[in-house]
Amino acid sequence: MLKPMDYSKIITIEPGKRSGKPCIRGLRITVYDVLEYLASGMTEAEILADFPALRAEDIRACLSFAADRERKYEILSA
Repeated sequence: MLKPMDYSKIITIEPGKRSGKPCIRGLRITVYDVLEYLASGMTEAEILADFPALRAEDIRACLSFAADRERKYEILSA
């Protein structure tokens, strides 16, 4: 099994920013935003072109964060 990415320095949660939603490196771009762009069919290259402040590592951190939340949900539901 692959070791999950450590996203702790990339994904930030600040109560006063975007209503406390998980954001990327303190920016106003949320994990949800990035996941929704990917789900709508945008490629990583398109997202990075539209949001120059983002890096490829940020997108991977969003995916890792979502996978980790899903894993925790499965444990709680069991």
